Amino acid sequence: MNYPDESIYGSKADIISTVEFNHTGELLATGDKGGRVVIFQREQESKNQVHRRGEYNVYSTFQSHEPEFDYLKSLEIEEKINKIRWLPQQNAAYFLLSTNDKTVKLWKVSERDKRPEGYNLKDEEGRLRDPATITTLRVPVLRPMDLMVEATPRRVFANAHTYHINSISVNSDYETYMSADDLRINLWNFEITNQSFNIVDIKPANMEELTEVITAAEFHPHHCNTFVYSSSKGTIRLCDMRASALCDRHTKFFEEPEDPSNRSFFSEIISSISDVKFSHSGRYIMTRDYLTVKVWDLNMENRPIETYQVHDYLRSKLCSLYENDCIFDKFECVWNGSDSVIMTGSYNNFFRMFDRNTKRDVTLEASRENSKPRAILKPRKVCVGGKRRKDEISVDSLDFSKKILHTAWHPSENIIAVAATNNLYIFQDKVN
Repeated sequence: MNYPDESIYGSKADIISTVEFNHTGELLATGDKGGRVVIFQREQESKNQVHRRGEYNVYSTFQSHEPEFDYLKSLEIEEKINKIRWLPQQNAAYFLLSTNDKTVKLWKVSERDKRPEGYNLKDEEGRLRDPATITTLRVPVLRPMDLMVEATPRRVFANAHTYHINSISVNSDYETYMSADDLRINLWNFEITNQSFNIVDIKPANMEELTEVITAAEFHPHHCNTFVYSSSKGTIRLCDMRASALCDRHTKFFEEPEDPSNRSFFSEIISSISDVKFSHSGRYIMTRDYLTVKVWDLNMENRPIETYQVHDYLRSKLCSLYENDCIFDKFECVWNGSDSVIMTGSYNNFFRMFDRNTKRDVTLEASRENSKPRAILKPRKVCVGGKRRKDEISVDSLDFSKKILHTAWHPSENIIAVAATNNLYIFQDKVN
C-alpha cells in the first residue's frame, strides 16, 4: 500500500515518522515528516468479496503541524510528527493526539453525511433574508449528502517543553496523558491546555554534568499511577505517582550489567534504549536498543528474562555505522495482541519477529518487489563471510538507507503495518 499524494512521491516530507492502530484496529494512522496525518480505515466485509476484508483505504488526510520558527532561540521547529496516540472511542467521533518536537494537539475526526436545508432566515444560497419578507415558518430538514470526514483540532498543548518531545502516552484513566522530552516528563489533563504538571526532571544544575537523557516513556496499561521511562544509558526506571508528586526517585530500576568482554568504543551508544513498551497484560516491559530487544519482568530488576538479537551481524560493522550516523537510528518495537510475539525493524527494509513461546524468529522484507497483493512473504537470511547460499544476502550488500524504524500491530488480529521510508505496507496472516 503506498502513501497517498504520489505527485511529490519520494520527497522528504513523505517519509513516515510514526504508525499507530486505534484500539479496535479499524483505523490506522500514520504521521510524516511533512506534518501530515493520514488515517486509513478497514473495509467492511461484503458477501460477494469475502477476501476484501482487512484492506485499509484512505479515510482522512489532514495537516496536523506546520513548520514554525522560535525567534528567541533562532531555531526552526520542524513540522515532523514524532508520535500519534489514539484515545479509546467514546462516541461516533474519533480522537487522537499528535505531536511534533514542541506542541501536542488533540484532533477530533468525525463524519458528516447529512446537511440541513430549509432555513427560515437564509435563502438557498445561504444569504440572510430580510425578516419582513418572511411570512411563513418552515421546519428545516436533514438531507443526505456525500460522506465528509472532518478533522478539527480540539486542544493545543504548547509551550511546556524546552527540548524535543520524544513520547506521548495516554493514561488508563483517559483523563490525563504525559509528554516526555530529553530531560523532563510532563503530565497533562485533556481539558487544560495552559498548564501541565512536571513529574520527572533530570536536568542537572550544571548542564556540563549531563550524563544521560530520557529516550522514551509510557504509562502502565492498567495502573494509572505507574509509568516507565528509558534512558540513553540503557536503564529503565519505573515510577509511582502515589509515592511523591515529583517522581525523581524511581520505584524500580532495571539495568543489565555489561559483559566486560563485549566492551568497546561503541558500547555506550548501542546500549541507549530507543523504545520502551508495556505488554498488554502489564506484567512485562520490552526495550529496544541498537542491536537487541529485551523483555523484562516487572518483578525482576537485575536482568531481562529474554534477549533477542535483532541484527548481530552488524557488530563488526559498528565503525562504519558510526561514520554514516546509522548507529543513532531509533528503532521501535511492538507486541502482538496476546504478547506472544514481538516485532521490530532493521536495515535493508527487513523487519524481525520473535516468537516468545517457540523461540523461533524470522526476518521478513517490506519492499515494492515482493509486495504484490496476496503475495506470500519469504523469510530472508543474512550471511556473514564464507560461502553465500543462493537465497541469502551478504552483510556487505545491505542497504542502510532503507530502514524500518516504525511498525504497528493490530490489537487483536495478525495484521501488521510496516513503514519503509515513504511507503506503508500492511501484511496479514493468510486466511484459509
